[in-house]
Amino acid sequence: MTGDGGGASPVRPPTGFERARAVADAVLFEGYVLYPYRASAPKNRLRWQFGVLAPPGADPSETSHAQTECLLVSRSAAPDVVVRVRFLQIQRRYARAPEKQPWDEGVVREIDAGASLVPGVTMTVPFEVPGAEEEGRRRWGLSGVLRMRADRLPGPYDLLKVRVRVENRTVGPVTPRPEMLCRSLVGTHTLLAAVQGRFLSLTDPPAWAAAAGAGCDNQHAWPVLIDDSTLLSAPIILGDRPRIAPESPVDLHDGTEIDELLTLRTMTLTDAEKDEARRTDERAAAIIEHAEAVTPAVLERLHGVLRGPRRRPEADTGTDTGRGTPATGRPVRPSGGAVRVSGGWAGPGSRVRLRPGERRADAQDMFLCDRTARVAAVLEDVDGRTHLAVTLDDDPAAVLHESVGRHWYFAPDEVELL
Repeated sequence: MTGDGGGASPVRPPTGFERARAVADAVLFEGYVLYPYRASAPKNRLRWQFGVLAPPGADPSETSHAQTECLLVSRSAAPDVVVRVRFLQIQRRYARAPEKQPWDEGVVREIDAGASLVPGVTMTVPFEVPGAEEEGRRRWGLSGVLRMRADRLPGPYDLLKVRVRVENRTVGPVTPRPEMLCRSLVGTHTLLAAVQGRFLSLTDPPAWAAAAGAGCDNQHAWPVLIDDSTLLSAPIILGDRPRIAPESPVDLHDGTEIDELLTLRTMTLTDAEKDEARRTDERAAAIIEHAEAVTPAVLERLHGVLRGPRRRPEADTGTDTGRGTPATGRPVRPSGGAVRVSGGWAGPGSRVRLRPGERRADAQDMFLCDRTARVAAVLEDVDGRTHLAVTLDDDPAAVLHESVGRHWYFAPDEVELL
């Protein structure tokens, strides 16, 4: 790889890239082949929806570039940044008996580049991905360019705006779409690693960098933190520090679905449908094999996981006098996850009377008002609000609801202690 402006060279990818690989692969193969995993399924005839960088001049609904701008704090005059661009190169497998139509496979391609980014200087790194034809399959050659630039921003800290732009420069037909895709970079996303320095979140930047973050121009890309020194810029919206759920044993190529649902539905396919899925694609075949070999323990693990709510503040020590502690003037919270309600403290096992307030818009509240219940848990939601999960005393299905974790939820000011 070469670059005008100097400094661009192949480098050893940092360890942060390996930590990001599972999430990056989920982005890369999102929608690669969808349930029922057969080429004959209508929804598998229109694929490759995310991160498509088409040849220049394609339909206006397509783009030929993706641009990432992010914020880097670095004291180095020319910080070292490692970039990895990942995408799929289309490989067409021509029809063979008993198949009736060709099938497009995806071959993973990675372009690595490292650069010492001199502020104000654009680094240009061209790349080529050769085509080939072998054993009834054909790949078309791809060409593109990677541009990297850093600009120092004013302010009290050593803040840089880093821009990485990926462009498809392949010459080829732009219609019809299946032929255009053969000359496209599919599922394109970018990994960045800072050798000296740390990236700032654009989703939740520190106050002093909020204006700089708002000024970042991201086009067909959404950058999020993997860790402080590694960033993933994806063609889909993610949150900072994303990770694959540890319960997911296999990639089902549909990150918006539920593993348990897709696994159970795959198990119900007929033998003929499973055989067709196996012939469709090696990755589809792996899903079928997983579904046939899945164990009850795996399904149970997929059935549902409770991610721990935010840790509640440590309970104060002392005795609740109703007047507060001399030091703080606040009531003392006893241990055990209890919360202050009308009449005292309520925690797991406490019995309360329900007094839903006027601010609740649930019509069922009129049927619950004045009924008694037992507190099963005190929980805190992602916004920091406290809720009491309760089971009604006179509910004939209370035992069943309790066994599956189904409760009614009320705020502390909507109950009173019995």
